[in-house]
Amino acid sequence: MANKKTSSSGSKKDETKSKSGSASGGDEKSSKGKSGLKAATAVNVRHILCEKHSKATEALQKIQEGHSFNKVAQEYSEDKAKGFLGWMVRGSMVGAFQDAAFALTPSTVDKPVVSSLVKTNFGYHIIMVEGRR
Repeated sequence: MANKKTSSSGSKKDETKSKSGSASGGDEKSSKGKSGLKAATAVNVRHILCEKHSKATEALQKIQEGHSFNKVAQEYSEDKAKGFLGWMVRGSMVGAFQDAAFALTPSTVDKPVVSSLVKTNFGYHIIMVEGRR
């Protein structure tokens, strides 16, 4: 519980979104969580990727009806991972995907909290986060 690790420029810490991977203690009160989430440098991500908007919309509807995220991912996702991406750090994901992933509250595959459709150059994603660190 050190007080200030980088005391030379305290205001730059907010601008760079705490790039140092060791700041996971949560001591900083100025975290930029939009919905009350603590700042994180990595998220445990699952997604459903569909090339066509209509297929992605159908998958999102199934999840909203209460179907398991895993089952919908197995049926609809067009990526090799079939939904599971694992721990991803900031900077390793494309912009819109990363923004959506870090804005989500962690949830489980049986009761997922998912993003709306996120368009990237890969297609349409439905994203859920299982953990943050």
